[in-house]
Amino acid sequence: MARLAKSTFSEHRWRIHEFTSDFEVEDVWAFRTPGAGPDDFPTMLMAMRTAGSLTEQAWPVRFLFAVRWKLGALLGWDDPAAGVGARVAPLRDRLPGDLRDAPRGEDNDSMPLKGLYELPTESARELANKTVHTVMHLSWVEGAEGDHELRMAVLVKPNGRFGRLYMTAIAPFRHLIVYPALARQWERAWRDRDDLAAQQGERG
Repeated sequence: MARLAKSTFSEHRWRIHEFTSDFEVEDVWAFRTPGAGPDDFPTMLMAMRTAGSLTEQAWPVRFLFAVRWKLGALLGWDDPAAGVGARVAPLRDRLPGDLRDAPRGEDNDSMPLKGLYELPTESARELANKTVHTVMHLSWVEGAEGDHELRMAVLVKPNGRFGRLYMTAIAPFRHLIVYPALARQWERAWRDRDDLAAQQGERG
């Protein structure tokens, strides 16, 4: 895993740029997927979904998420009235017709971010609560060694001053605990993609 300059995302002609000009780029990361080719993005997404949610990670990550959900419940951060379709309009309302008709990707209870679209080389999911409206953008890019790699960009629109303070407060936890856990999970999912595909076939 490597943290990248924000310009590596902003300068690429991703479709997400067409309707998120009012969002800020918070983080950009690259994940190792050795041997990946240009058509392997759907395989990577399948492996990530089958590998399980982030909340199934080691205890430090589970503890952070448990604390966050408990605070959210106590302070009303995650009330439906603060979410997508209530406090903020769904980004799907902004999508061009071809993106609105594209597959959205699988949603489930373990993934609070809900699908916007999935394309051959990029996908996007959104989440809103009382602190922020955020988008997780995943993309598939050729790396320096010729293999393709997974990249993640986090776009945010903080909810006022409180939202900005919240994002600043959680930054160390994201960078030191959550993102490294994501790297371990997603990079392992790529290595185990054949076994995970078999599991997915059994479930289907």
